[in-house]
Amino acid sequence: MECKARNEMNPAYQWDFSHIYPTYEAWETAYAEAQAATAELSTLPGTLGTSPESLKSALDKVYEAAEKAELVSLYAFLHKSSDNGDSKNQTMEGRAVQLGMALQAATAFIDPELLSIDKDTLDAWLQLDLLKGYRHMIEDTTRGAAHILDAEKEQMLAMLGDAAGTPRNAFDMLESVDMTFPPVHDENGNEIPLTHGTYGVYLHSRNPEVRKEAYETYFKEFGKYINTFSALYAGSVKFDTFYARVRGYSSACEAALFHSNVPVSVYDSLIEAIHGGLPIMKRYLALRKKILGMDSLGMYDLYCPMVDDVEYPATFEEGMDLVHKATAPLGARYQELLDMAEKNHWMDVYENKGKTTGAFSCGVHGVHPYVLLNYTDTLQDAYTLAHELGHAMHSYLSSEKQDFANHRYRILVAEVASTVNEVLLTKYLLTVETDKKRRAYILNHFLEEFRTTVFRQTLFAEFERKAHDVYMNGQPLTAELLNGMYRELNLKYYEGADVGELHDIEWARIPHFYNAFYVYQYATGFCSAVAIANRILETGDASDYLNFLSTGGSDYPLEELKIAGVDLTKPDTVENALKVFDETLKELEELLG
Repeated sequence: MECKARNEMNPAYQWDFSHIYPTYEAWETAYAEAQAATAELSTLPGTLGTSPESLKSALDKVYEAAEKAELVSLYAFLHKSSDNGDSKNQTMEGRAVQLGMALQAATAFIDPELLSIDKDTLDAWLQLDLLKGYRHMIEDTTRGAAHILDAEKEQMLAMLGDAAGTPRNAFDMLESVDMTFPPVHDENGNEIPLTHGTYGVYLHSRNPEVRKEAYETYFKEFGKYINTFSALYAGSVKFDTFYARVRGYSSACEAALFHSNVPVSVYDSLIEAIHGGLPIMKRYLALRKKILGMDSLGMYDLYCPMVDDVEYPATFEEGMDLVHKATAPLGARYQELLDMAEKNHWMDVYENKGKTTGAFSCGVHGVHPYVLLNYTDTLQDAYTLAHELGHAMHSYLSSEKQDFANHRYRILVAEVASTVNEVLLTKYLLTVETDKKRRAYILNHFLEEFRTTVFRQTLFAEFERKAHDVYMNGQPLTAELLNGMYRELNLKYYEGADVGELHDIEWARIPHFYNAFYVYQYATGFCSAVAIANRILETGDASDYLNFLSTGGSDYPLEELKIAGVDLTKPDTVENALKVFDETLKELEELLG
């Protein structure tokens, strides 16, 4: 079936934007108010160090303007995500970006001015209840004193922000709007459409010819634009490196991780630990090759179920039922929020023409999260649903407990709540499933979650690290270089599989690379989630975890995770997760004989 236009879709499965603003006209009014609030900030420079009362008053005005601007921006972003090809949506987001840049420029004075306040004086002020809500923000700012420039330079960097978003925006336009794919064929030889959404479905086909044709057709289309994609990604790396150098970081990786107060050693130790687990991955690939009965295991053979004659469809409604049952250990309140998400249009469920591919959850403080899906009625979609609703609950509970200045959690913890739900779903399915083949199917799925979320994302993380280091050392990032670098990593991580040359360009389709050094947190998040889910199921107590979900950005992520019983500065979490991967593989090996 051809992908429908947005206005042809069933609105029962679409977002309700009126929860943010009732009409487009109301957005225009809010936009003007946000502009005015931003302009009024020009009276604040020079007032922060006058007194603790003056500091609080200034920060109140700053965050009030920021909240107004964020609502305006998210309304525009969500509209554009629902249909990237709509020119009105493009214009809205473009204006919202300009507003965001104006806000950044208007608030560029804050960090330098905070740092100009006598340290002893500021420390004394921070002991007052008056500044309690801003204590973490201020302490975090002073932590980064060595990397903050004077007010004029900070303002110049803020003004550069709009241009710095060009590589990602151009990627979105090329990948989500301009690119189309030739049709492919199903198991019966019938011509079927190939889209970003259906590509993953075809890779799960039990027919190797369907998988191969979809894979080759999809990547050959990316190959046509490989020089454009390499130029876009190189542009993104250049901006990352520019900001790192200007602010005095030793690398773009250090600059990215500094924001969350995460030492680079956490990043590097993840890669090192996963390298240690590659022999288990090799064993898993050997089992997959044997069970599928293949002479050669292609990269397009990695996603299809290893167990024959097992159908595990899941409509959206069935997926929601599974999520409810799996997350029952998290308590009644969690279940009530899931009901709200389904009934109150928090989710945009099905693919339409121009819609952003993949899935995400976008928290909107004071309203509710908005979850984007491209649901195709498979068990994998049920897992994606559980994942994104984990994000949504994290956002909702943090928004409920924290004020605007402290509600936004850092990236490091962002993937924990989502993955806890996935692990709980697997654990639930394994407790209720007695059929040998379906049980093997679920075990295979859990192993695939390890492969794609821990191993694959760490591969991505290593690719990012290498690409940025190569550029920082003066070597241009050409398509040939990026392809070769990606190939070497795939040969290392997927030893035993047939890594064809076509797979060398897979990096070009990964949107997360435009948010540098993000993806490693999928791996640390999954490993953390395995530990947290096991702890909840073993103790029957989810209170510490729910407390963690409500912390937002009120503390550093490594400290927040400790509330839920996880310490990522130690190797235990990743190493124990790899043991679970090994144990799960052994169970599947025994089950399949």
